[in-house]
Amino acid sequence: MEKASEKGEKRVFLVLAVISITIVALSPLFFASVSRNALEQSVTVGSSGTVKAVGVGVYWDSGCTNRVTSINWGTVEPGTNVNSTVYIRNQGNSLATLSMQTENWNPTNASNYLSLSWNYGGQTLAVDEVIQVTFTLTVSSGIQGITSFTFDIVIVGSG
Repeated sequence: MEKASEKGEKRVFLVLAVISITIVALSPLFFASVSRNALEQSVTVGSSGTVKAVGVGVYWDSGCTNRVTSINWGTVEPGTNVNSTVYIRNQGNSLATLSMQTENWNPTNASNYLSLSWNYGGQTLAVDEVIQVTFTLTVSSGIQGITSFTFDIVIVGSG
């Protein structure tokens, strides 16, 4: 009888092995289907941002005639970057180095999915010197639960 039960056990093992191979073989199709459906979903997020400047002026034009008070990032998509170019002028009476930070995120968890950077290289600005700076808003591909957001950009010239 032992041989019969051993054969029975082998058959069960073979059946489980065949089921496992089938699941593994079909899983790429399953995951491809899930991924394709996930990519087809679209999320749009409305946005805006206020610009605060200390010791510097922030302008839309190199002639410094059109002051930037806010940046409307428009509708942003998950996994994208959005750029906005401005001109910053040292309005102080001495050399200045710039720093930038964000604050007052609304909703507060928006900063978990969105980040702001700029291409400012750390150079010192002479009095009245103007430089072009591009801000880049990076939107995480995993953004969720946010339909609109606002935040403040604070630019400080110190020296």
